[in-house]
Amino acid sequence: MRALVTGAGGMLGVDLVRALAADPTITLTAADRTVLDIRDPAAVHDMVAGHDVVINAAAWTDVDGAETAEEAATEINGVAVGHLARACAATGARLIQLSTDYVLPGEIAPGTPAVPWPEDAATAPVNAYGRGKLVGEQAVLSILPENGYVVRTAWLYGEHGRNFVSTMLRLATQRETLDVVDDQFGQPTWTVALAEQLVELVHAAEAGLATAGIYHGTSGGETTWAGLARAAFAATGLDPERIRSTTSAAFVRPARRPSYSVLGHQRWNTAGVKAQPGWHAQLTEALTRGVA
Repeated sequence: MRALVTGAGGMLGVDLVRALAADPTITLTAADRTVLDIRDPAAVHDMVAGHDVVINAAAWTDVDGAETAEEAATEINGVAVGHLARACAATGARLIQLSTDYVLPGEIAPGTPAVPWPEDAATAPVNAYGRGKLVGEQAVLSILPENGYVVRTAWLYGEHGRNFVSTMLRLATQRETLDVVDDQFGQPTWTVALAEQLVELVHAAEAGLATAGIYHGTSGGETTWAGLARAAFAATGLDPERIRSTTSAAFVRPARRPSYSVLGHQRWNTAGVKAQPGWHAQLTEALTRGVA
């Protein structure tokens, strides 16, 4: 199987390339932004040719920056995904598009139980970043109804990029206490675990077990940002009580964040692919290995 990874130099991309390269059944092409600008449809067409599956990990990831540069963010996260989808349609390749929990409403109606969002939940992005990623999702699902896969993920951390876990551990060396938001719920997801799941999805799709559509690629369980920070401190021998809870209202950001981003994972069962481990187990392994 011939696989192309775009965005190969990013935090997820590096771990994805490593996981695919370790698979003897896959011949890999790794394209970072210096090799392929996915905004260039002609370059995309040429690069996709000859591949059986494309995994798009290229993205605008500056959530706050997208608020003032929505057109530029959407060009990468939405319009360019359409270029990839059309190139795959022309050659018969599958496309796996990485998306985000931010395409969902992220708010639970008052009096309604907090239940993980299913894959078929109605979309309603809460910020510019989410709107752009939704454009990308819609392009994949409409252009590639039989060969398009959308994998939504969230709260990523890993060895090869800036992320919340590494930031908290760095700040622990500079401050005695840290105020961290404790009213946003989600699923911290290790890039290594997601990369391994994506490789399994590639094989399940090739075998005809995983049908096209939306999958949720996040860890099991749920926590808050403060809960994640405390767990990271505890796992590295720091006092978790140094993390003090605060609210979203006290920590205003340019882009609105969803308060409830816990995703359901039902579709993996029908695809024969294992759901990811719980978030705490992932974090513990990542920190133990020193690769978070």
